[in-house]
Amino acid sequence: MIDTGDIDVFLGLDVGKGVHHATAVTPAGKTAFDKRLPNTEPKLRELFAKLKAKHGTVLV
Repeated sequence: MIDTGDIDVFLGLDVGKGVHHATAVTPAGKTAFDKRLPNTEPKLRELFAKLKAKHGTVLV
């Protein structure tokens, strides 16, 4: 069993050919992010960095 007590944001990705859709929620269920984003590695890394800077530990 995984201990999720140290996770600050849960990030789900709907991966597509042209664009992705990302939704991030806090353990309390508050939406931290819910948008489409381009299918590029730099954009994904930017999202991960922003979520980490604002909320802390991110689980994808």
